[in-house]
Amino acid sequence: MSAGQGNIPEKVIDSVLEHNDIVDTVGKYVHLTKQGKYMKGLCPFHSEKTPSFTVTPEKQIFYCYGCGKGGNAIKFTMEIEGLSFPEAVKVMAEESNIEMPEVQGSAVISVNPERERLLQAYEWSSKFFHYLLKNTEHGKPAMDYLRSRGFNDKTIDQFQMGYAPDSWNTLVQFLTKRSFDLEEMEKGGLLSPRSDGTGYIDRFRDRVIFPINDKNGRVIAFAGRVLGDAQPKYLNSPESKLFNKSRTLYNLHQAKSAIRKLRQIVLFEGYGDVIAAWEAGVHNGVATMGTSLTEGHIAMMKTMADEILICFDGDRAGQSSAMKNIPLLESAGIRIRIAVLSDGLDPDDFVRKYGSERFMSQIIDGAVSTTKFKLIYLKKNHILLEEDGKIAYMKEVLPIIAALPSSTEREVYLRELSSEHQLSYESLKQDCNLIRQTMQKNISDGDNFELGWNNGRHKKEKVSAPTLLPAYHTAERRLLSLMLQDVEVAQYVGERLGEAFNIDDHAAIAAYLYAYYAQGKHPDISRFISSLHDDRLEKTLSSISMMDTPQEWNVQVLDDYIREIHKVPQQLQIELKKEEMISAERSGDFLRAAQIASEIIALERQ
Repeated sequence: MSAGQGNIPEKVIDSVLEHNDIVDTVGKYVHLTKQGKYMKGLCPFHSEKTPSFTVTPEKQIFYCYGCGKGGNAIKFTMEIEGLSFPEAVKVMAEESNIEMPEVQGSAVISVNPERERLLQAYEWSSKFFHYLLKNTEHGKPAMDYLRSRGFNDKTIDQFQMGYAPDSWNTLVQFLTKRSFDLEEMEKGGLLSPRSDGTGYIDRFRDRVIFPINDKNGRVIAFAGRVLGDAQPKYLNSPESKLFNKSRTLYNLHQAKSAIRKLRQIVLFEGYGDVIAAWEAGVHNGVATMGTSLTEGHIAMMKTMADEILICFDGDRAGQSSAMKNIPLLESAGIRIRIAVLSDGLDPDDFVRKYGSERFMSQIIDGAVSTTKFKLIYLKKNHILLEEDGKIAYMKEVLPIIAALPSSTEREVYLRELSSEHQLSYESLKQDCNLIRQTMQKNISDGDNFELGWNNGRHKKEKVSAPTLLPAYHTAERRLLSLMLQDVEVAQYVGERLGEAFNIDDHAAIAAYLYAYYAQGKHPDISRFISSLHDDRLEKTLSSISMMDTPQEWNVQVLDDYIREIHKVPQQLQIELKKEEMISAERSGDFLRAAQIASEIIALERQ
């Protein structure tokens, strides 16, 4: 049993790795294609257009040459799901039907007690608010409001909607009776401090409550919609130990199975839209709850889906917000379509006004490409009945069409513009080609050509040549690579070099590897990584594991590497002696300088 593993027996960790093949584990989130003995795909941890994320089935590890993340199946699960090592092992064990034993009368998985208390408080508070909504006179106005919005009892139960009464201390009393620490509850966002500093009051008052869940379905925050005229109209829990807005998507826990099946996410602006769309049959919908789309949201969505369908409000603000999110999603390499809502309606209004069937066929199935959406959006800025307005509109939209890499796509949009605005197709094509030529000349100063819409946001970075590592650094990496594959090599190196590697991380990896083999274990990179529990060492080890080091070795090769490694402290000693000799000469001590010179010669001979 190793420290840092949450008291999980090694046999459980070994069993989890045995039952969770790295290709299957990664394949749930990343589309992998075979390239020789490797599998390659786009990294789920950073934005890239050229696959640098590599999985090695033979060694059961992954490594990204772009961002440097690497490790085994457990490490991948930790990174992608935001879990600790014990939590990741537990999740993987449950999925593989591996029994998690109890250790010394206590649960194997270590937990954060304060976090667990907060989770329990939110769960109970959610049930309490739901009960007040459905079973008390206080909740009747809130129930009437929800029914007026078209939500039936089944939906109210499924989304666990509730009601926080118009009182200063209903929840305070509820939590006090259950012995929760009120200061902890205030830090967790359930309560607010009194203005005079003498205690706490309910944070949510006279509001319809929408519980916010993490991706595993646990309640981590609330969103409250006021019933009266109080401000703000919408109120979310503040960020806490449980709730991080930039990493949370409303309804992901219920939508994730449909998302993985369809490989598509429908992105809404608010929880009301998600719920109305769910009733209409859209079960892969999530929302950012009024906050801006973040890189955290995008990274999370990218691991689950190939396409994002943006379905924001049909008013100017909603369409403008959709427009702003296009370059963010495009730069992450995600395919995008946009739902176009007319008459300034939001998705919730549309479902109530026109019904589920029309919402699915017209809005969801009728979603358009980003280019088409830009053309529709920009049209609203111009009076197209006037010649000046028409010319100004063409000046805005032709660069968008010119930036498209496909000549077929360009022709489709140009013919559409020609027909709609009674303009010559040939003239439009000529103007488009001139713009395209200018773009190609300026491409080194601006965006990738396909992303011309970003208007210079992403300057092309100069790719510097890879840094050439010093000979001893390469020797240490190659030696460790061989040691990982063969116990005999590790024994040979251990006797002649020990931990005298010059790079600290290499010395630490060697020390762990000697200890690993001393326990009678066989070479297995995936299992060895699980014994490290150090992000930096895991990254370094994953990088070393990806080296194409031949498995065959002989003593001469090992001695050459060891000699190169031993040279470094000797070279350092020579440099220090040279400095000492110069200092002696400057001070006029020529006898001492001559002695040091002979010492330098002896060291160089060595």
